[in-house]
Amino acid sequence: MPSSTACSPDAVSASAPVEPFSTLLQRVILPRRADPMAVRALYVDEQSATARRVWPPAGTTGVHDRRDVDIEVTLANPNARRVRALSRTSVAVPEQTEVSFAAYFNAFPASYWRRWTALRTVRLRLDVEGAGRVDVYRSKADSTQIHTHGELVEGRRQLDIELDLTPFEDGGWYWFDLSTEDSELVVHSGGWHAPVEAPGRAAVTIGMPTFNRPTDCVATLRAIGSDELVRSIVTAVVIPDQGVNKVRDQDGFAQAQAVLGDRLQIIDQPNIGGSGGYARVMYEALESTDCEQILYMDDDIVLEPDSILRAVAFSRFARRPMLVGGQMLQAQARSRLHAWGEIVDRQRMRWNKAPGTEYDHDFAQQSLRQTSWMHRRTDVDYNAWWMCLIPRTVAEDIGLPLPLFIKWDDVEYGLRARDAGYPTATVPGVAIWHMSFADKDDATDWQAYFHLRNRLVGAALHGTDERPTAMLADSLKHALKHALAMEYSTLALQEMAIRDFMAGPEALFDKLPTALGEVRARCAEFTDGQVMDSQELPLPAAGAVAVQRMLRPPTNPVTIGAILLKRLAHQLRPVDPQAQHRPQLSLARADARWFVLSGLDGVTVSTADGRGVTYRKRDPRVFRSMLARSVALHRELARDFPQLRKRYRDAAAGLTDRTGWKRVFDA
Repeated sequence: MPSSTACSPDAVSASAPVEPFSTLLQRVILPRRADPMAVRALYVDEQSATARRVWPPAGTTGVHDRRDVDIEVTLANPNARRVRALSRTSVAVPEQTEVSFAAYFNAFPASYWRRWTALRTVRLRLDVEGAGRVDVYRSKADSTQIHTHGELVEGRRQLDIELDLTPFEDGGWYWFDLSTEDSELVVHSGGWHAPVEAPGRAAVTIGMPTFNRPTDCVATLRAIGSDELVRSIVTAVVIPDQGVNKVRDQDGFAQAQAVLGDRLQIIDQPNIGGSGGYARVMYEALESTDCEQILYMDDDIVLEPDSILRAVAFSRFARRPMLVGGQMLQAQARSRLHAWGEIVDRQRMRWNKAPGTEYDHDFAQQSLRQTSWMHRRTDVDYNAWWMCLIPRTVAEDIGLPLPLFIKWDDVEYGLRARDAGYPTATVPGVAIWHMSFADKDDATDWQAYFHLRNRLVGAALHGTDERPTAMLADSLKHALKHALAMEYSTLALQEMAIRDFMAGPEALFDKLPTALGEVRARCAEFTDGQVMDSQELPLPAAGAVAVQRMLRPPTNPVTIGAILLKRLAHQLRPVDPQAQHRPQLSLARADARWFVLSGLDGVTVSTADGRGVTYRKRDPRVFRSMLARSVALHRELARDFPQLRKRYRDAAAGLTDRTGWKRVFDA
């Protein structure tokens, strides 16, 4: 059996020992034994080989390289079996089986390394034993697949395959496939390596602010401690504990602490929000450690430890200091990816998915190879702090997070870094699992206050317009929707948000310890701001048929306008007194649209987490007064915004330096 059948001049194979960690970019990893079956799709692509051999590739046009077709056809096997994970980093491929590592966690995102780092080649290193075949592929930005290297192996081999990063300016990935005939093939270890040692040091401080999620936090600590390579680069793990259910009181904490030792720092402090927690992490990292990287993570995540190694490696090889972001997989549907990357519209001050990408992609339904848009590199404006690495040099230059409590602190920091010359890359294959935002009511519950106030702060600091006409028009439109939907608590919170923004930047630090209590108290004044048990309420007056009739959305602009006028007139009529005690309808959250709610006098709507309902009751007096105040406030805000913009920009340095935050921590 020949030892090598290289199929392309840009691939060179040689026997060599695995290089030290200083060259490691990304390990080959396998799912945990306890992971659901759907999660396997994130690590290996086990789809039928016959089903994926379509030429030309779907969605492509023009002339394509067909060198890989004959090889692939000879490997087709409708009776192929699943591979067996021997550990997190080793795998056995049974006889008569083929498997592709063109999967989320094991394909190599070559275009991101080509764009942002100094590397021009990468090496695939595999420690294999048995008999079989290794084939390496790359994709282009249009998802066209090209075979770059093929090699037959027999016995114990150390494969070292050098691969060129030059063709990946606009997009593309590398991956490898394994196939067997009459014997098993074992991969003892593998990874994607740099041809040279990484510059600088791998010395990361990991920070996780927590608020009453001690069990999740301890699980993450144990995941960090369980991986020897991860432990070797961790300088400190800082946990600002802001809750009453303390991390150190949880089962498993003692074991996690024993592994991490004095690198684990638990800091008890009052609840000053996510921004207060992350600011404390950065403050401690800069003041009391010699770390080179600061890695932010949420406290309610499931961690893939290799993501830490990948983020640090990417940062070390980056051509310039930059933020390295991880992606969010959904904790309750773990094969689904929340977002590929996000951008900010600086006129409307809203974040959205990056152009050409999609929210909520399920890898168990559509693999990486089948998803053409994932092969084009995506550039972003920021990365959320469910996982984001910030180099020490960036933190020292641009300062700590703004005192915003929650919401927009990560967005503002990314925009601030970009304006200072430090870009952000959201790197595929660097990820954690986190609760989906679809399971939260943060646009209408108590968090609505922080959304609007901090959005205004972001517009003052980073907006493109002296007067944010587009943003204020968008805000007024949503105020009308909230009024029509009987979300009076949301309107009240937005009124608070505008007034507090107009009070100026000097109040931001003072509001940190008090804002949450004030917001929750104001929200609770309205029935739509109170979560109730539906079993304690009377059954709705109308049945399912009436609900279905009302749920048909208007699509014609004329019809939409007519319904809006009709609903506005309804808001001025007397309320049906029965609807104040017995809801007319009971709606699922997904069905609670303005054109439905605005025609009712009393309705219950389920919360996003499904644990209860809110009872929305129409009040013509509240509707008129709140809407009138909202219009007046927006007009006043538009008039005063240029002056406020200057005040916030002049105060920015004082809001983000260590001195201001130290006063908060000491207090």
